[in-house]
Amino acid sequence: MTAAGVPLLLLSLHLSLGRSDYAPFFHDNGPHSFSGNMALFSISEDTPVGTQIYILNGTDPEGDVVRYGLAFEKGSKEYFRADPKSGNVSLITALDREIQDEISALVSITDGRNKVVEKVRIFVTDANDEPPEFLNLPFIVDVSEDMDAGSSLYKVHAVDRDMGSGGSVSYFLQSSPFTKFTIDSHSGILRIKPGEKLDYETTRTHFITVVAKDGGGKYNGQYQVMSSSATITINVLDAQDTPPMFVGTPYFGYVYEVSGPGSEIFTVFAKDGDEGNPNPIQYSIVNGSDGIFSMNSSSGCISLQADPMHLRNELFELKVKASEVSPDNKELDYTTTMVTVRVVDLNNHPPTFYGENGPQNRFELTMYEHPSEGEILRGLKITVNDSDQGANAKFKLRLVGPGRVLRVVPQTVLNEAQVTIIVENSSAIDYEKYQFISFKLLAVEIDTPERFSATADIVINLLDTNDNIPKFSTEYYIARVAENSPGGSNVVSVTATDPDSGLWGEVKYSIYGTGADLFLIHPTSGIIYTQPWATLDAEVKSKYNFYVKAEDSEGKYSLAEVFVTVLDLNDHSPEFSEDFVEKTMVIGAPIKIEALDDDAEEPNNVIEYSIMKADPDNIFEINTDTGEIKLKPFVKSLDIVHNITKHKDCKWSLVVQARDRGNPSFSTTAVVKIDITEATLLKGPVAAFLMQSRENPLKALGAMAGFISVMVVMTVLISTAMYLRNSKSNRIMPSRRIIRRRPRDRCQWNLNFKKPFGWPDSSNRFVVEDPEGKNHNISLNNNSPRGGFPPPSAPKLPPPPMSNLKYGERMGTVPTISGTLSSKGSKKFRRNTENSVSNALVSELKMKLEQKILEANQGYC
Repeated sequence: MTAAGVPLLLLSLHLSLGRSDYAPFFHDNGPHSFSGNMALFSISEDTPVGTQIYILNGTDPEGDVVRYGLAFEKGSKEYFRADPKSGNVSLITALDREIQDEISALVSITDGRNKVVEKVRIFVTDANDEPPEFLNLPFIVDVSEDMDAGSSLYKVHAVDRDMGSGGSVSYFLQSSPFTKFTIDSHSGILRIKPGEKLDYETTRTHFITVVAKDGGGKYNGQYQVMSSSATITINVLDAQDTPPMFVGTPYFGYVYEVSGPGSEIFTVFAKDGDEGNPNPIQYSIVNGSDGIFSMNSSSGCISLQADPMHLRNELFELKVKASEVSPDNKELDYTTTMVTVRVVDLNNHPPTFYGENGPQNRFELTMYEHPSEGEILRGLKITVNDSDQGANAKFKLRLVGPGRVLRVVPQTVLNEAQVTIIVENSSAIDYEKYQFISFKLLAVEIDTPERFSATADIVINLLDTNDNIPKFSTEYYIARVAENSPGGSNVVSVTATDPDSGLWGEVKYSIYGTGADLFLIHPTSGIIYTQPWATLDAEVKSKYNFYVKAEDSEGKYSLAEVFVTVLDLNDHSPEFSEDFVEKTMVIGAPIKIEALDDDAEEPNNVIEYSIMKADPDNIFEINTDTGEIKLKPFVKSLDIVHNITKHKDCKWSLVVQARDRGNPSFSTTAVVKIDITEATLLKGPVAAFLMQSRENPLKALGAMAGFISVMVVMTVLISTAMYLRNSKSNRIMPSRRIIRRRPRDRCQWNLNFKKPFGWPDSSNRFVVEDPEGKNHNISLNNNSPRGGFPPPSAPKLPPPPMSNLKYGERMGTVPTISGTLSSKGSKKFRRNTENSVSNALVSELKMKLEQKILEANQGYC
């Protein structure tokens, strides 16, 4: 036994003595299996990178955990990666079947002690991801123009590296309605369409686009067809199939009067139509020369053979021929054309204007203004002529003058023409602007170096027509006239003008309209004046307006409006309603007198009041604007009045003047009798209202009725609210009965009673008896500490009259007010009741009230 065999023996002995250990293995897989050792596995080239494509799957006989591996041979590109634990194989590099259609890989499985490695081949399947590619680019084809239709011109070839239908290629041309070619879809052979023919002289190069398209296939799960295109350039080659062509036709030549025999007249030029392989050209005159002209066969130059003075014709038509010559001097093909030769003279005559009697440089015409546009001025007989020939006799006509008024026809003349003048702007031919219009008619040669010219004056004398209407200087006139103006007074002068001449320019005026009854107008001067019998009064009507009409002899007219204002004058004096006025004045309240002025406007109807005389003086003052008369501030009581005068009846006499503010100013006076009485005991705004409305009792009565209605509504609302509140609390308010204390002696008068009405007296108290029979004294003083409401206060009854008071003697004013105790409520309601009582007492009733009290007091005594 050798030394090397000893270890093997020991190892085999060890294995036989210990537990057996088998290597792991892969599971078998079929051609379409996705689990195993990747044998016979195929994958499409359009599989996205990162896709899990396979699962390595194997086992260990002893049940040990196995791990997987995947590797590539050294230098090979790695396309896959395997997870050692799960065996999941993922694609990590994009596949391209056209570059590599088979991938070799080493897959392994191990249980930690034994490792099995297998080499597998993975096939890459095709996807339609490659377009067809043309070979032998670029495609350039040379074709003779005489090639027959249907002939094969070229064969294109394209390949597609895909497999199956995606690798098949078909051909077609991009559609064009003018293409002369067609292609076989399978072979790619390009041909001329049946019925078509190539023409070198028309189109020398054709560019057509051929498209190669594959049979289609799937790519990334979608069916697609791929194509590519290429351009085929077809150069058409010339063939001898076109005759010569003259260049620069038509041909014109000129023979001048200074030309001599041998002078070159004109040179023609022709070229072979087959430009690809041209032949030489020879020239000749076919007919028309009459021995006067000759032609160089090589250059095509035409020359004069005779003296121009001997030429009988002014125009010659020469037929010339250009022929192709073969290298052996045989005529192959030819073409002909015409050469026009004109005999012309030198430019030695300028244009000339002619009238009916020969040459003329001034033309005159008389016509009416504003002829119709487009009208021909037939009174002008003008002819223009240039004795030269050809271009020397060609000139232009122009009118120089006011722009765009007239135009001349024709504008370009050859030799001779009748000149026509046409109206272009009728409004510009206006007699009122111009009595005549002058123009310059200018004829200037066009193509000659001398530029000869001629001029003629055209004068148009205009006759007037009635083409204007009278026009006022303004659209309206404003006039002012005093109301005391006598009949026939001038009011305003209107002016209208008519630019026409003669009778057409004379204007007559007239007026009409509802406001024109009091006015007349002079028919030629336009002065408006009042009717002889008219009397203007601003107080009756102060505004008049009417229309004035300006008319010419043919009835053309225009209108303007006239506004007349009658100015107010101070012709009325202020007037009082009565010359003698009696008023009753309560101390502290003014009285008002009023006068009216019938004037229409200020300041004539603005009145100022003043006291002219008073007896006694310095007691009254008057508001100059309103006419309110009142006592001066220091007169505050009737006692002061008595101290001023001894008249006990207190009646005063004033002379009041009303004067307006006009110029001159008028005035009037009135006597005012004023009876002054003591102020009532009423105060507040209600009393002031009664004093102001004493002249209108109905106004006071209406206000009183409205106030009472409001009070009744408020009382109902308050009672309802109290009832609801008591019902809610389930208690009954104690009823009370009011007993008024009667005075002990009704006949004791206090003649010194001076308290005003409504002034509360501390002695006035009421006795209130509740259901239990107890009496409560309630003071009517507003300063009572009780939080309730005091009833309306009333003055104490006066004492009985003194024994020395005689029967019938007038006593002082002692008004009485009956007092009532209101239900429990707000002070506002009590004051409103007090004011409502005050509203019933007006100054006119005061006298009657005092008389009744006096009679009642006499009855007590």
